[in-house]
Amino acid sequence: MKTKFANALKALLVLSALIMNSCQDDTTDSVKENSIETQLIENLKKELTTPTSQELPQAVQNQLNLSKANLSNYLNDELKITEVEVLGKLSTNKGIITAQNVVSNEESTLAFGNIKDKKTVVIGKMKKIYSGNALATTKKNISEIAVKEIQLEDNLLKITWVNKGQKFTSLCFYRNSGIVWDNVLSGLIMMDPKGKTESSNEQQSKILSKWYKQWWTASWLWGSDRGEIGYQITIYYSGSTVSNTDVSDWGHMSLGSARSESKITKETGSYGQCRYALGLCTPTGSLSFSYSSFSVSFSGLGSNIVSNGYKSLYP
Repeated sequence: MKTKFANALKALLVLSALIMNSCQDDTTDSVKENSIETQLIENLKKELTTPTSQELPQAVQNQLNLSKANLSNYLNDELKITEVEVLGKLSTNKGIITAQNVVSNEESTLAFGNIKDKKTVVIGKMKKIYSGNALATTKKNISEIAVKEIQLEDNLLKITWVNKGQKFTSLCFYRNSGIVWDNVLSGLIMMDPKGKTESSNEQQSKILSKWYKQWWTASWLWGSDRGEIGYQITIYYSGSTVSNTDVSDWGHMSLGSARSESKITKETGSYGQCRYALGLCTPTGSLSFSYSSFSVSFSGLGSNIVSNGYKSLYP
């Protein structure tokens, strides 16, 4: 009996030691990752003009305040900004290159998803979210955005975040007119997943017309429009007979991509019909259109909405 008890005790001690070592390893990895992230930012700070004040332009302050409010409203404070520090100004080409390298580094934290659809939100180190070709593509996409958007005389903020109790930081580039880029602020969007619709009946001489419009609008976290996709179908009819059908589509996205296609599938008769293919996404993902299936598809990871379908309209 004593032997069994002794063996059980030994097993318990071994298990406890393994658990403690595992926790220590996790803590060590977390500290190591944070130290790498901190070192990247410290290296960048050496290339910046020292700020004379921590005061932000009113446009930037408004964007941050509205972002905080929307994050609190839709994510119940699971993700929140806890501190903002002005780091300085990019005044050298070396500083720009260093900044571009920091935001596209795999140690940087990214976020994507629609905060109005909480389950789509993903936040983490780039290297934890992506791997293999997806990681290489993401680094390339963000690097291209950084090269295009980050300019001399841009100012930098270090934003400290807390996500479900875990602290991390992001670099936010801004001008007097507003925020230019941030891996978290720019990766998340606000959008109604169901989109919006409108319809109307009109009369022109003896010809009646009816139209139907559906669209999706993506907004920045501070509420202003960032992109939109949509289509509108219009039928012209007399009595119960459709004499003609038109369709139009549109798509645009700031710091991302959008695609819109549409075509008439039934022009005259008892009703009119169109087919549409729409999509928009942030830079960490990509859109493609297939003419054979007449559809838009999304690949990679990132904030996106894709809608493919038919719409029929009757007199």
